[in-house]
This record gives sequence, structure tokens and C-alpha cells, in this order.
Amino acid sequence: MAFDIEMIKKVYERMPSHVEAARKALNRPLTLAEKILYSHLDAETALKDYPRGSSYVDFNPDRVAMQDATAQMALLQFMQAGRPKVAVPSSVHCDHLIQAKAGAKTDLERAKTESEEVFNFLASVSNKYGIGFWKPGAGIIHQIVLENYAFPGGMMIGTDSHTVNAGGLGMIAIGVGGADACDVMAGLPWELKMPKLIGVKLTGKLNGWASAKDVILKVAGILTVKGGTDKIIEYFGEGAQSLSCTGKGTICNMGAEVGATTSTFGYDESMSRYLKATGRADVAALADGIKEHLTGDADVYANPSKYFDEVIEINLSELEPHVNGPFTPDLATPISKLKAEAEKNGWPMKVEAGLIGSCTNSSYEDIARAVSLARQVSAKGLKAKAEFMINPGSEQIRYTIERDGFLKVFDEVGATVFTNACGPCIGMWDRVGAEKKEKNTIVHSFNRNFAKRADGNPNTYAFVTSPELVTALAIAGTLAFNPVTDTLTNEKGEQVKLDPPTGDELPSKGFAVEDAGYQAPALDGSSVKVLVEPTSKRLQLLDPFAAWEGVDLKGLKLLIKAKGKCTTDHISMAGPWLKFRGHLDNISDNMLIGAVNAFNEKTDSVKNQLNGDYESVPKVQRQYKAQGIGSIVVGDENYGEGSSREHAAMEPRHLGVRAVLVKSFARIHETNLKKQGMLALTFANPADYDKIQEDDVIDIAGLTSFAPGVPLTLTLHHADGTSDAFSVNHSYNAQQIEWFKAGGALNIIRANVKA
Repeated sequence: MAFDIEMIKKVYERMPSHVEAARKALNRPLTLAEKILYSHLDAETALKDYPRGSSYVDFNPDRVAMQDATAQMALLQFMQAGRPKVAVPSSVHCDHLIQAKAGAKTDLERAKTESEEVFNFLASVSNKYGIGFWKPGAGIIHQIVLENYAFPGGMMIGTDSHTVNAGGLGMIAIGVGGADACDVMAGLPWELKMPKLIGVKLTGKLNGWASAKDVILKVAGILTVKGGTDKIIEYFGEGAQSLSCTGKGTICNMGAEVGATTSTFGYDESMSRYLKATGRADVAALADGIKEHLTGDADVYANPSKYFDEVIEINLSELEPHVNGPFTPDLATPISKLKAEAEKNGWPMKVEAGLIGSCTNSSYEDIARAVSLARQVSAKGLKAKAEFMINPGSEQIRYTIERDGFLKVFDEVGATVFTNACGPCIGMWDRVGAEKKEKNTIVHSFNRNFAKRADGNPNTYAFVTSPELVTALAIAGTLAFNPVTDTLTNEKGEQVKLDPPTGDELPSKGFAVEDAGYQAPALDGSSVKVLVEPTSKRLQLLDPFAAWEGVDLKGLKLLIKAKGKCTTDHISMAGPWLKFRGHLDNISDNMLIGAVNAFNEKTDSVKNQLNGDYESVPKVQRQYKAQGIGSIVVGDENYGEGSSREHAAMEPRHLGVRAVLVKSFARIHETNLKKQGMLALTFANPADYDKIQEDDVIDIAGLTSFAPGVPLTLTLHHADGTSDAFSVNHSYNAQQIEWFKAGGALNIIRANVKA
């Protein structure tokens, strides 16, 4: 039986009437996304046709999921909310704090020792507040959610940008910061700007070397890293129905890389098969009973341009395998053009390492198809030219693929199997030689390939592709190899061609596992103690942020003017810094150390206006804070792209940054800034970015009459005595302005509980 089956029954009981009411209110057929959104409106929210892309709407998600790196801050905030138990089903998954180095057993034991304090904290706080806890080694959050919690037509939020993976089972699943999760766990409605809708019609059927991953790699090339911002992508058509459930999950997962709020697919037979295979026949039966409500209306898919804001069409029968990168996940190159592009751009041709896994591609089907290629290494007299590494998605996956002989095949080709965890995908890869910063190429089946992300080396050229292409390129050892057309020279000097990959969608013998790694919470956690040592370097209880002083902000120092791509990785790096995710002051020492200073083209080097020296960003900001001086961060386009990590908002807030002014924001990061009581501002005229000078002192006026839709005025006082003034925009609504005034949304929750 599924987890939380009574909750799922209630969702399905009310969904038909809610969908019908929404169809009547909007007076037209509905997309799947609209059916789920409108059936999850908060009870106090009026049922009407909310304009997409502008209206803020309150929703009631069905569940919350958190991974260990983000759960620490989310739960530290929840502990301040004053609630005895979470209001909706919630879970914590320990998958980020496990370094990939020697292999699964050794790495897991080391992680349990090094992060024992954090794991014990998460286990105890979960036990106290009624949260399901998945132990280290149980698997990657999004694979575990797909296997155990996701259900068609449901709505969930998660403190990880790849929460969207659950769209593979027909959910609206959205990545958020910990403060948003705290709201929902506290029983409050969750606010979201009503997304615009992109419809992707898939025709035909995948064949040969093409995989589900190639769908989203192509979509990323079309939409770019910000083309999906504030939008939901809904896939439909015969091609969509031909994909496996986990293949759908892969597509939805990497939708985060185009900035999409989420992505989803309508309920179909592949989802039913997956639910049954993962022990949830009861959910499949319930979904079958209302299946017409778990997909878009017929006219929507027959005439998509009438109902979607944008429509893309992809013929799967003609889809070519893609390799995206380096340094950005939207630089899409078909495999037939990869060699020429690599030569033209000077990308290192030799492939040093191939990595399979992550929440994007670690399913049974993914690994089965990779194994079908690995088997050909010995069968055809080949030898893999590159290092080869695998992270299974869950203990259930690992146990099953060991039973089916897959791990033995990987061992025969010299592969290293890491723990069922994120590992290299989120920078937890202790790669030998990375400190030398040598120029090199790796290929992986992950979702992101920002500079330094996998191994900390800024000269590692990382390319995103399917597990099948990763395996083929690792065998060949070069970007010049196209497995669709090219041959390889085997150990005997013969020319051999790799056969296209094959693999079962689901294990023919069914899934198996001895210990999945789940730990249920106490029925009554009131007596459970959650201890955080005052001297801990890993955990720190939070103090409330100060409320707004009630006046305009004057005399702000420019901390940094960031140039170009500035993701949450640049603002708050992962890798070795993950160990401080529960200690706000310690992790603040990584604030903006990866951002490029527009004035000297360097990272972690900004001018200290107190002494004129160039120093580390956090060091300068700590000096400003000590002097009681506020500051401002200026950024470029799509600022805060990438991970949902709210540390990228909390660190500046903690260290005294008052405002972030950019050309445009990524959705999650803008919300995180607002939740923490920060000013998130955008240039009314993007060209004003060029007016910012290194020694500027800055005033922000208009806050005493702060109101939705009313721009603020920013004045630059330059070192030469001149000044510039211009308008800056914001997207705050009335409720978000109250967050700013109170010093953060959590302060309002706490005040309401005390009241």
C-alpha cells in the first residue's frame, strides 16, 4: 500500500468537482496543469480565471519533500514556527552529504561519521514533528519520491529545484526555498505567481540511440536557461504516451534548467505500470477511476495554440541524440555535429570520465540501457578509454540491478559504483587531480554543468547527455565519436560498431529490496528532544532577522557588481561547503565567492570602500556589517539561476546586504529573497546596469510608500561627486511587502502563533 493513501483518496474524491467548477469558471476546456492548480486553490482564494504571469495565487500543496542539505535550514526555520507537528505529509532524504570518492561502502561509512551530528539532528527533528526520514544511502530524494510518494494529479513542493521530477507521474511538483516549505508544513497556504503555459507536443516514437533525455536537451536548446521562467511545461501527444514513466521524470527533472516552474505529463498506461511495479496498485486503481481529470481536455490537445501561451512540437522518430554544454545546460549540440563543434571551439576532445546517475537519470531503465552497451566492451574486444562511475538512484534500484547482474557487468569494465546519492552531480566528488585545474572533458547524465560544479575545477568542460551516450563516449574516450555512424578499433585492431542500446522499462522480475532505508516518525513526538550544541560548527539555531526600520535606505555600499552568469552555485557554492548548510554564520563565508566582479574580472575580489583594498567578498561584507553599514549586490540576467538553495538569499541577509538589484531574476531565488525580508529589485532600464561604478554609495527611496506596482528610485552617489538617479522595478504584492516590513515571512508566522 502507498504512503499517505488516505490523503490521496481525499485528493481524488474532490478533484472531479473542483475540475468541473474550474472549467465553468474559466468557461473553456482546461489543460492538465490548470486542472491540478485550480483543484488545489486555498479555500480562501476566489475561483476565477487568474491572468497567467501576473496574478499571485494561494494554493494548498498535498506534501513537502526536503533533502538533507536544504532540510537543515528549512527545519531550523520550522522549529521557530511554534507548531507541534507538520500539517501535511512531509519527508527528509539524506542524499547530498555523501562524498563520492572510493566507492559505495567506504564513502557511505565515512559520510555517516563525518556528518553524524547533522544526520542525528535531521532524524530527531523528523521524529518529533511527524516527518518521514530516509536514512543516508536510501537514495536520491527525487527517485525516492517517484518510487514512493508521487501520484497523478497531486501537488507538492520540495526544497530542491529538481522536485519537478515528480511531473513524470503527472504531478505539479515545484522546487522552493525552505521558508516556503516552512509555511506549508505550518498549515499555511503557499503563494505562487500563476504560471504561463508552454505546450510541448510529442509525435512519433524514440528509436535507436535517442532517449527521453534527448527530448529535454533539445527543449533546453530551444528555450534557453530562462525561457521557461514562471511557466509550466505540459507534454502531450502520442509521443508522450510512448515514453516510460521514468523517462517522463527525466524530462520533467531537467525542465528546471530552462527555469520552468515545473513540467508535467498526463496520466497514461506507463504511469499505471510504474505505480503497480512500485507497490502502489491502490493508487493506480484510484487514478483509473478519475483518469479523464488527470490529463488535459481533448480540445486542448487538438488545438493547443488556443490554450497554451507557446507551443513546441518535436517528432521523436526524427530526434537525434544531443550533448549539451560545456558550462551551461542549454548549449545543445546534436551528436552528428559534436566533433565539428568541439574542434571549432577548442573543447578538449579526450573524454576523461563518464558519470551516470543523479536524480535525472538513475532509474532501472537508464541503467539497463547503459549495461547493454557495457556488455559490448568484452563481447567486441573493446576497452573503455575513460573512467566510468555510477550512482544508483535508490537502494531499491541498487539492490535490483545487483540481483539482475548489472553491477557485475559494470565491474568487468572497471566502473566504480558510488553510494545511492547525488555525489558528483552536486559537487560531492573528491576527484583525484582536480586541484591541478587542468583543462579536461567529462560527460555525464546529470542536469547541470556550470563551471566548477562537479569537481571544483574551473577548467573541467562538462557535457550533459543521456546515460547511453555517456557510456558510448566513455568507451570511445573522445568527443569525436558518433556511435550512430562510427566504428571503434578493438584490441585486435578490428573495426567494430556498437549496437544501439536496449533495456527493460521495468525489471521483469519486479523490484526487490531488503532495507529501503525508511524510518517512520513517532506517533507522538512531544517528548522527543532536538539538541543543537551551542559550540557546533555544523548546526546553529536561528535568530529572527530584524524588521525594516521604517525609513528609506541610504548610504548603502556597493558590495559587488556581478558580471554574466551568476547562479546559486556562484552565490553559495556546494561541494565542501555543504557541511555548513545548517550553520548560517559559517556557510556565509562562501557568499558570492564564485561571482565575477565586473570591475576586475576576478572572483572573490571586491573593493573594500572602507580601506580601498581588494578583499574576499564575505570579508568585506563582514566589515560593513560590523560598522553598521548596509550594502547592495548588483547582478546581470537570470540572477540566481539553478538550485533552490535559500542559503543564497539567507547569507546576504545575515551579513547585512539590504538589496539585490539585477536585470532579471530566476523565479525561486527572487522568492527566497522576498521570504527573507530582502529587497529584490530589477532595473527598469537594463542599460542602467552600466551606470553602477565601483565606489558608489547608493540610496533607495520610495520605501515609506512601498506599494505593489509602484517603482522605487535608486540614486548612485559616485566618488567624483556626481550622481545618477533612475527607477527600479519590483514584483512585490501586498503580502510580500509585509514580509519585507516584518524582516521576513517567518517573523509573521511566529507572531501569529504567539497571538
